Amino acid sequence: MPKTICLAFTGASGMPYGIRLLECLLAAGCRVQLLYSQVAQIVARQEMALELPARAAETQAFFRERYAALSGSLEVYGREEWFAPVASGSNPPDAMVVCPCTMGTLASIAQGLASNLIERAADVVLKEGRKLVLVPRETPFSAIHLENMLRLSRAGAVILPPNPGFYHHPKSVEEMVDFVVARILDQVAVPHALMQRWGETED
Repeated sequence: MPKTICLAFTGASGMPYGIRLLECLLAAGCRVQLLYSQVAQIVARQEMALELPARAAETQAFFRERYAALSGSLEVYGREEWFAPVASGSNPPDAMVVCPCTMGTLASIAQGLASNLIERAADVVLKEGRKLVLVPRETPFSAIHLENMLRLSRAGAVILPPNPGFYHHPKSVEEMVDFVVARILDQVAVPHALMQRWGETED
């Protein structure tokens, strides 16, 4: 059975991480359940000149066409689509990643709120004991941010700020993005070959 991953885009800077992660998940044969906020549409346009349609069905068609050659499957759900599988503990994904994750979304999840499908899906993943990975793109962190992260970490979430390493001598922005995406894929146990691992030598 292919792994089911819920992926959420929110309105923090860092949309290239999310888009590359989506591509890699599909390439690995995963079933991806994609959610995105209204502000994520603005960030995608600003950072990548990428127009995400307002309607989930149109976004699904767009990404299915864009990644047609990849073997995974993709379903996109609207922010108020409460009959989506991710809204219920009876049908949780294997893991969920919020990438990029705003401090507002992180705070809402930390407080157990569920005012939209992204927050509800995260709540479901936590309560069902599945892996939740949050990729917060903010700097510096305030005490409130850190307290919310600690609360989520204690609840079982993984806090994974998108901090690229440099020991592999990246030669492009794309390689720096892949470094972070590789760490996310490791957390959700999805195989990849995005970069050489520490201690490994090239064949």
